[in-house]
Amino acid sequence: MKAYELLYFVDPAATEEARAGVSKRIDVAVTENGGTIDNVEDWGKRKLAFEIDKLTEGDYILVDFHADPAQIAELDRVLRINDTVKRHMIVRRTDRD
Repeated sequence: MKAYELLYFVDPAATEEARAGVSKRIDVAVTENGGTIDNVEDWGKRKLAFEIDKLTEGDYILVDFHADPAQIAELDRVLRINDTVKRHMIVRRTDRD
């Protein structure tokens, strides 16, 4: 298992159910093949550097997890098709392996 970090943001006007659904879907995508979620940090509302989909703010969430590299493609696909997630970035953390 390799260590990864996922940072994504959703529309601040999104409902709690939509945010919980995104969080649950990420949890399922990571843990279905033996991955583990180590930490989830809610960074709250932050101002965006530039406007994205007519939004000037985003509600950021940081997820630290361990997973097989093959699972990253599935997680990326899940985040791309979810309309609640506006942008995301998955980074490998070699310092936490």
